[in-house]
This record gives sequence, C-alpha cells and structure tokens, in this order.
Amino acid sequence: MNRRTLLAAALLPAAAHAQPSPAPAPALTAPVLTAQDKADLARISTYLDGLRTLKAHFLQVSPDGDTSEGTAWLSRPGRMRFEYDPPAPFLLVAGFGSAVFFDKQLKQTSAVPLSTTPLGLLLADHIGFGGEVRVTAVNRLPGQIQVSMVRATAPADGSLTLVFADAPLALRQWAVTDAQRQETRVSLFNIQLGGNFPAEMFQFEDPRLKRPGGDIPNGG
Repeated sequence: MNRRTLLAAALLPAAAHAQPSPAPAPALTAPVLTAQDKADLARISTYLDGLRTLKAHFLQVSPDGDTSEGTAWLSRPGRMRFEYDPPAPFLLVAGFGSAVFFDKQLKQTSAVPLSTTPLGLLLADHIGFGGEVRVTAVNRLPGQIQVSMVRATAPADGSLTLVFADAPLALRQWAVTDAQRQETRVSLFNIQLGGNFPAEMFQFEDPRLKRPGGDIPNGG
C-alpha cells in the first residue's frame, strides 16, 4: 500500500474501494458516561459551537509513519482545506458537501460525500454528543481531554478522536481511523482563530482543466 493510498483511505475512507474489504467491525457498546464525562462533553460541545474558523500549521502522521506538513484552513460548517508543503504533492479540499483529495504528482483525484467521512463529524454545524454522534471513549491525561466518536448510523465508516488542551479548552489534534483501521493523526500549531475565508478556497478546481489564462472551460 503506497503513501497516497494510505492518506486517501484514512481521510476519504469511502474512496478506498481498491482495498480489500475489512473484517467486520465488532459491535459497539456505548460506554457508561460518568458525571465528569457528561460535564466535559457539554463544555466541548459549547466550545466547538463557537469555533467557526481557524487557520493553522499542521503536522500529519500517516498510517505508515510518514509525516507531512502544511497549512490548514477550517470553516465550519462543512469546509476545510489542507495545502501540503513540498515535497508532498497533496491537496485536500472539503466543501459544498464533498471532500476531494488531489495528488498533483499523479494527477489523480478521490472524491466522496463529506457525510461519509469521519471528518464530516468535525465539520458539522453542531457537534452534539448523542443521536447522530456516538461517543465511544472519553480519556483524560494531565492537561488534556480526548473524545472518540463515530457516526451512529455508520460506525464502520471510521472513527474520529478529538484531542483538546484543557484550562483553557482548545482543539490541538485529531485522529481519523478509517474502515481499514488505519490511523492518520493531525496536530495543529500556530493556531489563528477567526477570520473570513473566501468560499472559493473550499471548492476544488482541477488544474488540468484550466486554460493558460486561468479560465475553466464551460462544462468542465
């Protein structure tokens, strides 16, 4: 399995149709949440509802241990852009209901509905821990809270773990585990909250379709 396949499978699990079918996932049993768990989840939900836009430098560790860096933009609900620094030839754009992973070197794209990816949970307009979002674990380390979750209607699509610094609460990292049980971890640095990003940033335009003048022919 090459690096591109690992990244696409982890970030866009439904696009990994070339992979062997995974073993059936074990039945999920909802954990018993303590009073502290419920209080922390309420705090996190309120925090995320207020987190609408951010820009940050990211460090990504792929399932095979390779690392990539770049700049990330997040605009909730439903929009994200990852521009990878060279030599990584990748671009990830999520917006308008779709997530697109583009390999500039191979000139290949993988696109899936955002609602089928674990990242779709993070980009939702409201993250309420119940109903559509099923919490599978709440873990605490000194100065840190980790919350793992799946989409209740499709847990086999993969899971998302959000990692927060505490006191004050702040998103610092997330990990996506795909249907193949491969984990991709993203850490955020130099986070800038707020800002207005143009909608065009979150709409993928295939550079192969651009004319020299920069226009895209009608009809794609």
